[in-house]
Parts: sequence; structure tokens; C-alpha cells
Amino acid sequence: MTSNFLSKLGPGLLYAGAAVGVSHLVQSTRAGGMYGFDLLIAIVIIHLIKYPFFEFGPRYTAATGRNILHGYQKLGSWAIWVYLLMTIATMFIVQAAVTVVTAGLFTHIFGLEELGGHAPQLVAAIISSLILIICFTLLASGHYVLLDRLIKIIILVLSVTSIAAVIALLLDNPGNYSKGDTHIEMMNVAHLLFLATFLGWMPAPVEISVWHSVWSESKNENEGKTASLKDALFDFRVGFIGTAFLAMCFLTLGALVMYGSGVEFAPGGAAFAEQLLDMYKQALGDWAYPIVAVAALTTMFSTTLTLLDAFPRTISMSLELISPLRFQHRTNNSTYMSWLLVTIAGTLSLLFFFMPSMSDMVKVATVIAFVAAPVLASLNTLAMFDKSIPMPYRPGKLMLIWCIAGLIALSSCSVGYLWLM
Repeated sequence: MTSNFLSKLGPGLLYAGAAVGVSHLVQSTRAGGMYGFDLLIAIVIIHLIKYPFFEFGPRYTAATGRNILHGYQKLGSWAIWVYLLMTIATMFIVQAAVTVVTAGLFTHIFGLEELGGHAPQLVAAIISSLILIICFTLLASGHYVLLDRLIKIIILVLSVTSIAAVIALLLDNPGNYSKGDTHIEMMNVAHLLFLATFLGWMPAPVEISVWHSVWSESKNENEGKTASLKDALFDFRVGFIGTAFLAMCFLTLGALVMYGSGVEFAPGGAAFAEQLLDMYKQALGDWAYPIVAVAALTTMFSTTLTLLDAFPRTISMSLELISPLRFQHRTNNSTYMSWLLVTIAGTLSLLFFFMPSMSDMVKVATVIAFVAAPVLASLNTLAMFDKSIPMPYRPGKLMLIWCIAGLIALSSCSVGYLWLM
């Protein structure tokens, strides 16, 4: 029974591996430390709002056997261009934000904070470069498949240790929460801007729905059959609900340890990593440190690797759909490798020349995702409700109402954020 359950899981756990990164380890923990449990309900609400748009990725593949970029193509080449331009416009800052958080964990765990006497920002950029080189080597050689196979263990270890830490703190509350007096205020511009950065990547950027669809298509090709809608949605929901639960765990961790303590989260990656891992030590004891450190670092590394693979892969697919005559004569791998190098070059340029701090980098990336969400959500909705989708797979009227309400909410929030800025 257990093996049958695990066999149904695949792309949904890849989604979880990509989603459980900056939004959870950094933003959720920070939200709890700053505002206590105030934003716990916000996690639930944003998951409900974004749910249909994430589900449409694997649903489209189950319905057609193709990834959802083919659905964009049916809408017209303009839809592919919108996705392509938004991806190229955001991929460098997104990749840089995730990589620098990974570098922060790596720097702290291995004690490299004062590497060669260089400034912390330069150390972060150097470590980030090494991480990207390792990722490039894995992707170019195809050895990233090994990490894909380990993702179940990685997510399981992080989940178990996080839940254990929260339970331990609830049973032995240090009392910090009762001392906190800062609450989210909807009329406070600074609070609203933080809310935008918090929700931008919660649970993940909407473009991950496209990646999920691509992973589902790949899984079908490897198995020689198209997964049923029931199995595809089961796989997706396990990952989606699991990431929501983990976000609540990290927020609770921040609320019980940092809220009201008078200690603020550090903007630097290594310093923040030290604060995060110390929370687990406080909750579980010194024995938990190496386990949590490995789980957190591996989780962020898998997120970095997944993003570095997804950006060039979906760009190359988009180009082939836009101009098949021009790109079909080139191998998929050559186009992919070209964009992989472009992604790394652009990311390194940001890290070495435009990186003030981890905090600022994450803030910019999450806000971009927040503003872009309604555009990509609209494309997913149009693709899924297209007449070419067989009726048994097409969402019903209730889902359509859900989508419209979600699009109104996301669009209103994006416009409101731009107005505040």
C-alpha cells in the first residue's frame, strides 16, 4: 500500500521541492517573527486564491498529454510571447534570490563567513558562483536525476524536523509570543508592502504551474502512458497541501521564538541562516542541528537546481512553439544549454554588481512575482477552459467562478501594490 502511494507521487513532490524554499524558510519565518500569528490566515487565503491556477498545470497535461505551453499556443502566439517575456524579465532576479539564500546557509554551516577577509556580500557572491557551477555541472551531465530521486527524502526530513520543532515549542513555550505587541495593520503602508512580499511567493510563483505541467509530461513519457486525472490531481494536492502546512509550521516557528523577543532577523544570508538553525536547536536541542542543517541546505539547493533547470527548459520549449521552423533544426539540448549559460551569466551579474543584501534581493523577487501573478493566472485559465479540452477534463462552473474571484483578488492586489509604491 505504501509503495502504491509513493508511486503516485512525482511531479507534485518536484513542485513541493521548488516551492519550499525562500517563501517558507525565509518569508514565512520572518512573518511569524515580525507579526506573530497574524498572517497565519493569510497563508490559507492565498493558497485558496491561487489553487485553481496551480492545479491547471497537471490537469491540462492529464487532459491532453501535452504541457500547458501548448495550451498557450492554442490561444495564439501572443500568449507564448507574454509568458516568454515575463520569464526572461524575472528569471535573473528570481534565480539570484534563491541562490543567495542557499549560499547563506552554505556559508554559515561550513563557517565561511569571513572567507579570505572579504566583505560578507562578496563572500555571498563567491559562494553563489560555486553553487551555480555545481548546478551547471549536474544539469549538463544529467546527474540531477539523482537529486530528483532524493527529493522525497529531503522533503520528508525537513517536514518531520519542522513539525517536531513546532510541537516541542508549543509544549515548552518560551513565552516570547505573549510579549509581542506588533500586529499587521491594513492602513500601514509598510505593513502592506511586507504583505505583498510575503504573498508574492506563497506558496510559489504562478509560473511553477507551467513547470509542473512540463514535469508531468516528462513523467508520462518516461512511463509510456498518460497519468489519469485522478492520479495527477492526487499527486498535485499532496504537494500543494503539504507546502501550505509547512508554511504554517515555519510561521509558527518564527512566532514562538522571535516574536516579541526584541531580536530582528538579519538581512544577510549567513546571519539569517544562523538565526533559523538556532530556532531548531532551541526547540529540539543540539542533536537536531546537523539533521536540520542538511535538510535546509539540501532543500534550498534542490530549489536552486530546479529553477536553474526550469527557466532554460521552458524558454527553449516556448521558442520552439513560436518558431518551429527556426528551432526544430537545432537539438533541444543546444537551445537549452545556451539559455542555461545565459541564466547563469545574468544571475552572476546581479550577484556581483547589484546585490545590496539577501533581504533586498528576496523582496524584489517576491514583489515581481506578486505583480505578475494575475497575468499568468489568466493564461492558465484561458488555456484550461479552451474548447479543445475534452469535457470530462474541463473544470466546471464552480471552478470558473473560483477562477474569476481569484483573478479579481490577484489583480486588485497588484494594482493596489503599484499604487502604494
